Amino acid sequence: MRYAPRAASVTAACALVAAGVCVLLIGGGDYPMPPGAVLRALLGGGGPAETFIVHELRLPRVATALAAGAALGLAGAVFQSLARNPLGSPDLLGLTQGAATGVLVTIVLAGGAGSLAVAGGAAGGGLAAGLVIYALTGRNGLHGTRLVLTGIGVAAILTGVNGYLITRAQITDAARAALWLTGSLDGRDWGDAGPLLAALAVLVPVVVAGCGRALRMLELGDDAAHALGTPVGRVRPVLLAAAVLLAALAAAAAGPVAFVALTAPRLAAALTRAPGPNLLPATVMGATLMVTADLAGQRLFPGHQLPVGVVTGLVGGGYLLWLLAAQRRTGRI
Repeated sequence: MRYAPRAASVTAACALVAAGVCVLLIGGGDYPMPPGAVLRALLGGGGPAETFIVHELRLPRVATALAAGAALGLAGAVFQSLARNPLGSPDLLGLTQGAATGVLVTIVLAGGAGSLAVAGGAAGGGLAAGLVIYALTGRNGLHGTRLVLTGIGVAAILTGVNGYLITRAQITDAARAALWLTGSLDGRDWGDAGPLLAALAVLVPVVVAGCGRALRMLELGDDAAHALGTPVGRVRPVLLAAAVLLAALAAAAAGPVAFVALTAPRLAAALTRAPGPNLLPATVMGATLMVTADLAGQRLFPGHQLPVGVVTGLVGGGYLLWLLAAQRRTGRI
C-alpha cells in the first residue's frame, strides 16, 4: 500500500461531502428535520418519533445508496483498469443487465421476492453474463475495444430478454419491476442493504489491500506483470469475480443504476492526479455520486421525486458523449 497525500485528501473530502449529503437526505421528506436533530437521532438522542423516522425509515435508504455507489465505484475502477479502457464499466459491458435478468427471473419465473432471493438472482445473473463475455472474448481479449464491443452486444441481448420477462409478469410485478429497472431507492430497508454491506466488508479489503498492487502491475500488460512477479493467472479471476459480484449486488439493492461505475473512477483519477486504478478514491466517489443523485432527484422538482437512475442517466449520458468525443480526438476510437 502506498500513501499519496493528494489521493488521501480527495478521499477524505469526498467522504465529508457524502456525509453532509446524507444528513440532508435524512432530514428531508414529509417530516423535515434540521441537521442538528438528525445528528442527535443518529447518535442515540432525540425523541421516539425522530429516532423511528431516522433509524427505521430514512437511514436504510441512505445506507443502501452509499453501499450501492461504493460498490459501483470500486467495480468500475477494477473493470477500467483490467480493460485498460475508460469505457470499461459494468453497465456498458452487460454485467448490470445480466444482474437485472437474474433478478427478473427470480421474481417472474421463480416467484421469489425476498431480499436474499433477489441478491442471489442478481449475483447469479451477473456471473453468468461475465462468463459469457469471457467465453466470447477469450483470455487475451479481456482488454481494449474487443471487450467493450462484446459487452455492448451482450447488454443489447439481455435488454431484450429483460423486456420479454416483464411481459410475462403479473401487472403488479411488472409495474414494480419497471420502477426497479430505472434504478430506484424507494422503500429500501435493511434487508435490501444487508447483503451488499456484507459483500463490501469482505470484498473491499480483498480488492484494495490484497490485489491493489497486482492491479497496478496488470495495467502494464501481462508480460510486464509476469516479469514483476505478479501471479496474473490467480489475480485476474479474483478481481473479475469480485467486481462482478459488487456490480450485481449493487443492482439487486438499488436497481441497474447507470453511469456511476463509468464516471466515479474517472472523476477520482482527475482529482487525485495519481496513476493507477485509484481504488479507494473511486469507491468513496461512487458513494458520493449516488447520494448526491438521490438528493437531486428528491429536490430538483418539488412535489415530484425522480428515481436515482433517471438522474444518473441524464448526467452520465452527457459525460459518456463527452468521453467518446475526447477518445475520438486522441485517436483511440
